[in-house]
Amino acid sequence: MNLSAIYSLIASDMQAVDAVIRERLYSDVPLVRQVAEYIIAGGGKRMRPALLLLSSGAVAYPGRQHLELAAVVEFIHTATLLHDDVVDESSLRRGRDTANTEFGNAASVLVGDFLYSRAFQMMVGVGNMRVMQVLADATNIIAEGEVLQLMNCHNADIDVEDYLRVVRYKTAKLFEAAARLGAILGQSSPEIEAGLADYGMHLGTAFQIVDDVLDYSGEEGEIGKHLGDDLAEGKPTLPLIHVMRNGEPAQAELVRNALEQGGREAFPEIIKAVQATGALGTAMDVAQAEADRAKQALIALPDTNYREALIQLSAFAITRRH
Repeated sequence: MNLSAIYSLIASDMQAVDAVIRERLYSDVPLVRQVAEYIIAGGGKRMRPALLLLSSGAVAYPGRQHLELAAVVEFIHTATLLHDDVVDESSLRRGRDTANTEFGNAASVLVGDFLYSRAFQMMVGVGNMRVMQVLADATNIIAEGEVLQLMNCHNADIDVEDYLRVVRYKTAKLFEAAARLGAILGQSSPEIEAGLADYGMHLGTAFQIVDDVLDYSGEEGEIGKHLGDDLAEGKPTLPLIHVMRNGEPAQAELVRNALEQGGREAFPEIIKAVQATGALGTAMDVAQAEADRAKQALIALPDTNYREALIQLSAFAITRRH
């Protein structure tokens, strides 16, 4: 199932969220508008706002605040992308030049700051202390995840638990927050809120693991970024950890040297080692287990089309090619 089919339940809400995004992007400073609109117009899956909308529907929330909060989580996510691309020196995202390539590092960092601050203005406007607590905590943990990832770059001794910690902080936390917010808006029971939060956390983890697999198995035109970016940045992702732990000594040493030195020179040989050791299949098994846990976390939700869409979203996270 593709995303458009999964999102069909929330199509009108997604259009409304896009309108909120356009309105809230406005600034009297032209460069702020230009950079922010560039990155937002780049598209993307909008999974985090969709997750908030679907979770709101799953608990039958009748109001409109979910639209504002869906825009908030997209702004937080977009701010992290702007900062990530500067830190990683990335030049391609979603099939086109990154904002830092187009406008420079300084503009990207500062407009990322603008998006963070605008997101906090908007969440304060909602006037719900629980909402502010969840989003403030999530933003703080995401920042910690960014620092953890930076510390782990070029570290060939990282283990799977360290890798998963970065994933849960840097990526899964905003998924978790988006799903939890739907339950909070719907004034759901603690059981349902915890279930939706767990769903988001496991979904986000599966999503990131698949991203890391696609860096060694995807098509550049499909995934919208340069293959081998993770290796060039010295990021020890799950496929590489598997080769170092389970490959032949020569394969493990190849990956270790490539991680510690960075660059793309060894990328073709690394792909061969990844394929020969079954690293991609092992990583996908971990991703599938996370998607299964996400699905199981929905057990307390009533059986509705929204719950089914959340289940389908966990399946999409595994089967996607971009």
